[in-house]
Amino acid sequence: MQIEDLETQSLDPEFWTDRERAEEVMRDLKLHKNWVKQLDGLEEQIGDVEVFYEFWQMQESTEEEVNRAYKQALKSLEDVEFRSTLNKPEDELSAIVEINAGAGGTEACDWAEMLYRMYVLWGEKSGYKVSELNRVDGDVAGVRSVEIEITGDYVFGLLKGENGVHRLVRVSPYNAQGKRMTSFASVFVHPLVDNRIEVEVNPADLEWDTFRASGAGGQHVNKTESAVRVRHLPSGIVVECQAERSQHMNREKAVQMLKSRLYEAELERLRAEKSNIEAGKMKNEWGSQIRSYVLDDRRVKDHRTNFQTSQTDSVLNGDIDEFLKSFLMWQGRSG
Repeated sequence: MQIEDLETQSLDPEFWTDRERAEEVMRDLKLHKNWVKQLDGLEEQIGDVEVFYEFWQMQESTEEEVNRAYKQALKSLEDVEFRSTLNKPEDELSAIVEINAGAGGTEACDWAEMLYRMYVLWGEKSGYKVSELNRVDGDVAGVRSVEIEITGDYVFGLLKGENGVHRLVRVSPYNAQGKRMTSFASVFVHPLVDNRIEVEVNPADLEWDTFRASGAGGQHVNKTESAVRVRHLPSGIVVECQAERSQHMNREKAVQMLKSRLYEAELERLRAEKSNIEAGKMKNEWGSQIRSYVLDDRRVKDHRTNFQTSQTDSVLNGDIDEFLKSFLMWQGRSG
């Protein structure tokens, strides 16, 4: 049994001499134990349904109690089924979420910041660590682009369906005539590579620039050029990082971000070879939006799965789990 094998490894007196390997073993052990705990919980809830049903037949419990136990067990079963779709190596990784405002000036920049806030709140509510890596503010409000790192188990697997164009329809606070306006923002979710994934980067293939990092809203500027920009010459991929105070730490984070982009590019290549399509990910073109947020009609709809809700405020406050689940279940059914 894998858990027993991993626990045996962890009891070895020399276990922590290789810290990276030890952390990997402990992480795998935690994931396996959580999975077994979830299955045990489901089995217990199914047993509760059977007991309540028997009591109901003997008129010792109510139909309401049977239905409540059944709904709880069904929800747990759906959650186990949903989690079972996260079965690729990259699904276990943390993620970098990149948001870019589309055409539309201030309104689009404001929409990009609303999405940024939505993912930050989702990450915090889910118990993950969230940190901002890079940010370019809009001229008047919002952000033109922003990148955040969300750290935790299965973050990439959960968020990978968010890739694509997100469309906002609302009466704009930035329009003097109070007109209904449509804005777009693109979201890219990259797996954040760690020591489980080997990605080779030749230092000779990197071209570095440094610049001064600005604070949120451009309110202050660092006196030293701590922010970094790196270009990977063979692929043309460019990464910027100004999350840390020192240039050295920003360079380390930028290399990790670059490795994540290169790893995802390889995953895309393999998926394209297999299916000649982007594996359920719609192309980043205006008009090919994956989801619409229509605020005056109080409707958020995913155009791939047709899942929708009228709880627009709740969604924008980070309650997006049902959208994430519906996409993964839909993707699993469609192969």
